[in-house]
Amino acid sequence: MKDFVDSTAFNAEQGNRARKLFAAVVLAALDDAIADDKKYGNGPEQIARWARSRDGREVLSCAGIDPNERVVAGLMEFVSKGVRTSVALSREESERRHAAQQAEAA
Repeated sequence: MKDFVDSTAFNAEQGNRARKLFAAVVLAALDDAIADDKKYGNGPEQIARWARSRDGREVLSCAGIDPNERVVAGLMEFVSKGVRTSVALSREESERRHAAQQAEAA
């Protein structure tokens, strides 16, 4: 029975790693679309085309994201803001920590 639990935990960990890998691909696609938007002005259309494509839907699904039109609209909005993913993620994390510190102080 112990082997069953260990293999289940291992499989769950492998699944989490795979989702993180595909999430990184989504972030790279967003950064590429942001670069296209700055260079050619067509970033939101590019990310929408990718997200609606067979490969895009597959990558989004593997990242744990439901590839529906609401998600496509969100990706397009993110790209139109022009903030690279690394900056957006670090800012979001910084704001979360700041909010947590304020909550502790109160």
